[in-house]
Amino acid sequence: MAPSLLGGFTKSLAMTVLSEIGDKTFFAAAILAMRHPRKLVLSGCLSALIVMTALSACLGWAAPNLISRKWTHHVTTLLFFGFGIWSLWEGFKEDGDSEELAEVEAELDAAFKSNKGEPKNKSKANEDTKKQQRPFLMQFFSPIFIKAFSITFFGEWGDKSQIATIGLAADENPFGVVLGGIIAQALCTTAAVLGGKSLASQISEKMVELSSGVLFLLFGIMSLLSGPEGEL
Repeated sequence: MAPSLLGGFTKSLAMTVLSEIGDKTFFAAAILAMRHPRKLVLSGCLSALIVMTALSACLGWAAPNLISRKWTHHVTTLLFFGFGIWSLWEGFKEDGDSEELAEVEAELDAAFKSNKGEPKNKSKANEDTKKQQRPFLMQFFSPIFIKAFSITFFGEWGDKSQIATIGLAADENPFGVVLGGIIAQALCTTAAVLGGKSLASQISEKMVELSSGVLFLLFGIMSLLSGPEGEL
């Protein structure tokens, strides 16, 4: 029996929301939105997350074509259990303070100050030369868009949510996984950009980690009870 669209959608939606709330990229979007136009930050962050979700789902979709669905199913089940235990462990270690928010803010502050420290007394000729030497993409997109996109994209690369999306797409309907992931990313990123640092500082990383750990374990149990063909 083919994996259902609804199953992939609901699992991806729930997993992505709990993985992204309180994540580094969530905090980065909140802080960037305080310093730059929200529309540019939202479009940059969201574009990166959509591209990352689609790429991850494509990798997961291709996996059963490279190895048998039976093995991809077993690997996915192990990933769910592994991430579940990892998240619970991280949750129990958390003291409730948003250390990750402070870490991300410090990194962005350092980058912001370094850019702000550049000489301001540049001649118009030098500025025109700099514009001409600007990379190809920068001529079409705002530097703020590129900054938000790159910070989010590389921040998500190799993250727990990306690997989980690959595993989920290998075992579920990839279109459902992409759709659920994109909607969840849009909700989380919009909340971060509109809510700003005040919302980010109120998020309990401990509760997020514990909730995502329980969810991953639940997915692992469901995957274990169902066979490689998705039948319970």
